Amino acid sequence: MTLGIRFLIFRLVIFSIAAIAQGYLFVRIRHAIRSSRRSDRFKTGAIFLVGTVILALFLVNVTIMVRRLPWVDPPTLAQVGLLYPVAVWNFGSLFSALVLFLARAAGGLGRGVVRLWRSLSDTATPAPVDLGRRRFLRVGAGSLATAPLVLSGYGAASASKASDVQELSLPFGRSLRVVQLTDIHAGLYMTREQMRRYADLVNRLQPDLFVLTGDFISNSMSFLPGCVEEMARVRARYGTFATLGNHEHWFGKLREIQAVFRRHDILLLMNAHRVLRTEQGSFAVAGIDDLRSGRPDLDAALRGLDASIPTLLLSHRPEIFPQAARRGIPLTLAGHWHGGQIKLTFLGMDLSIAHAFSPYPEGLYRINDSHLYVNRGIGTTATPIRLNAPPEVTLFHLT
Repeated sequence: MTLGIRFLIFRLVIFSIAAIAQGYLFVRIRHAIRSSRRSDRFKTGAIFLVGTVILALFLVNVTIMVRRLPWVDPPTLAQVGLLYPVAVWNFGSLFSALVLFLARAAGGLGRGVVRLWRSLSDTATPAPVDLGRRRFLRVGAGSLATAPLVLSGYGAASASKASDVQELSLPFGRSLRVVQLTDIHAGLYMTREQMRRYADLVNRLQPDLFVLTGDFISNSMSFLPGCVEEMARVRARYGTFATLGNHEHWFGKLREIQAVFRRHDILLLMNAHRVLRTEQGSFAVAGIDDLRSGRPDLDAALRGLDASIPTLLLSHRPEIFPQAARRGIPLTLAGHWHGGQIKLTFLGMDLSIAHAFSPYPEGLYRINDSHLYVNRGIGTTATPIRLNAPPEVTLFHLT
């Protein structure tokens, strides 16, 4: 099965789940309207309005996800008034529908238990229905169902803010200030203004080396020139180096991508390395292609390197780390997983898609004398929402 077919099936599954969730919400809202004491005319109009709004929000989201809209730098009004509300509703509605479904199922189970108890205890007269209590429970369930929408709105707001700087000190063999950005995902939810703020932040950190570890775009090559141009505003003593992620392979052509990076003097390392000389001695920066969507070749990236020179390896995906450690690479920098992007912490455990599928979802790892750091990235994918996984700019103090 090709990558394109798998991607299409994945999207169909997601859209089907969203359609079912929003259909269920419409049914529940329609039932609540019909149960109200308003006039029939009001009820009919309200149900039609709710159905129209839900359908419109769903169709706009499908259009954004499928058509790959090359809307470079949408104005703030469009983001606040259209793009973010659509995303918040379509993500939050999944969990709102789940909450209502579970509440209804729990209520049905509770009533079943009561009826069973009465039949077993030979209670002839059923207890009177407490209408006030029933209304209270309905209001409570409705309020609880709005919580996912509120959390989604909070996650969208926090994901769009410039992040704090994470600082780490690690052994490397050379004293360097290295700043890493990853998973920018330039697109409808990551504008040039936002990227410019990140570039300004990096400049204030005065890096010796600036590295970018893939996924520059969200879903269209239209966003790559602006992204690379903004990143090229960073001035680092030994330059800026980059490697590609899966999104570049999914939505771009390699020759076009390479031309954009050459035009802005950012060295794109495709299974290659560059040796840099400092007053303390030389060090190398190596980069490999994306492990799943590209053609990665660690041997080619390191070929000809003196083993005594400390090497910094750039890889979009972190799963290269065991191989890098066996080759004696002191530090590997990666991203891809966004720290889960939407992460729950339960009983001290982090739960997310990333934590389920990768042994290296975020943070610092070590094998013998080799270290891996997995950056959460600054952008988002699928939905512009981050929960418990804030965007990250990382400053490494290497010694």
